[in-house]
Amino acid sequence: MPKRTAVIDIGSNSARLVIYQRSSRYGFHLLTLRKSRVRIGEGAYENGGNLQKEGMQRAFGALLSFSHTIREYKVHKLFCIATSALRDAPNGHLFKAMVKRELGIEIKIIDGLKEAEYGAIAAANLLPFDSGITIDIGGGSTDMALVKKGEIVQRYSLDLGTVRLKELFTDKGRALGEAVDFISGALRELPESFKAETAISIGGTARALSRAIIAERNYPLDKLHAFSYSFRDYAPFMKRLTEASIKELDSFNIKKSRFDTIREGTLIFMELLGHIGAKRVLSSGVGVREGVFLKDLLRNDGYRFPPGINPSMRSILDRFDILGLPVGNRFSIARRLYDATARKYTFEKEYFPQLKDALKLCNIGKMLTIYKEHRHAFYIAMQELNFGYSHESMMLISFLLSSKGDSLYHKALYRKYKDILPKKESLKWLCFIYRLTLLIHENSTDAEVSFRWDGDSLEIHSDRALYLAREEIESMQRPESFDISLIDGWDEMPQLPENP
Repeated sequence: MPKRTAVIDIGSNSARLVIYQRSSRYGFHLLTLRKSRVRIGEGAYENGGNLQKEGMQRAFGALLSFSHTIREYKVHKLFCIATSALRDAPNGHLFKAMVKRELGIEIKIIDGLKEAEYGAIAAANLLPFDSGITIDIGGGSTDMALVKKGEIVQRYSLDLGTVRLKELFTDKGRALGEAVDFISGALRELPESFKAETAISIGGTARALSRAIIAERNYPLDKLHAFSYSFRDYAPFMKRLTEASIKELDSFNIKKSRFDTIREGTLIFMELLGHIGAKRVLSSGVGVREGVFLKDLLRNDGYRFPPGINPSMRSILDRFDILGLPVGNRFSIARRLYDATARKYTFEKEYFPQLKDALKLCNIGKMLTIYKEHRHAFYIAMQELNFGYSHESMMLISFLLSSKGDSLYHKALYRKYKDILPKKESLKWLCFIYRLTLLIHENSTDAEVSFRWDGDSLEIHSDRALYLAREEIESMQRPESFDISLIDGWDEMPQLPENP
């Protein structure tokens, strides 16, 4: 099977190259990303849609550079797609033919519905949501897909994009109200079925906007993928952005490379969110490129990962869990301890799935060194545990992995990330369960273990000797004051001979 797959995406604003490395049937990770602000569609909408010489030169230069990277990384399979700028251009076929002749790269020009499909495939597989509408605002079009229970049920493409709006209105000094009327007219084309409370934002405009909101609310986690926010809460922020001058955009934490189209993109996004009745926006760090890759990867699986398969989890285990230690009854010990704890302390929600995932990843830090391996595990999970998890789940799993040492939990990490972690009391109990589970399991991978509260004492019953665990259990910190008694197979050890 191909181990490395490259995808080139030529949009109206940017050209991007991504290379994915497969680690197993369903495990993969990003090896490299290169991009260039080619603006191939610049000036096209004022010239009958025809690509202009300067834009084509920039795009060709980027593709030439990409071809060198593809050879350097020894890529096995390449997909190259182009979106609205090329499909709308009467002379787009001439550029396509030149690239094929000079670089040997076959460009596949896709329509807006195919763009919407690719974006929805990526979102449905790599984001934590069940139903919603994906919105990908590009330079020339806005492509949308209605997703219900993980399935793409309808797609639509609007001739509504940031570059198109900029050249038709902003560059000509036309009033903002005229642009709003133009957008409203385009939105009337959408079918009535395009209504959803969750909007999944895809593409450069949406990412820039999400980063600005992350900075605005001083969000503790520097990760855009799966970041969510309330449309109602940030609609005033978006409105101020659309009305800001170029000089004022610095105060919105917008990158200068986005100054030229961020106001137009935000205006389109705002009007769309209101039109579909969205209440929540879920930010996507993936889109068309990931959709192209996944459609090939999952072509025999109905374009969905099988139940129980998470590509981030699979990739981390493939690359970092090199010891391959037996899982044994690690999960059953944790389940029984969690249930026993829940009878004493009521958690505000169900946390066992995150606890189980942390136990799956408990050995990944040893890949680097056993010294401070819990810290290594934390940082690996923080960087790599991206797909299919909410920020809250990803943060809790990573936090549990950091739990080791003299204290029950890492206080500095808790202070930094407490806004997206469980409340402190719950966190203490979860860290205790995680550490006690590992302690018991490391001493006997196949012991039959049960737990029972007798007043303020936790009784641990094991059918196997847990001799080495005794001292550590006695000294380990607890969420509150209580005794722990260990009743194990050591009590039934055969009588040792007396000294002669």
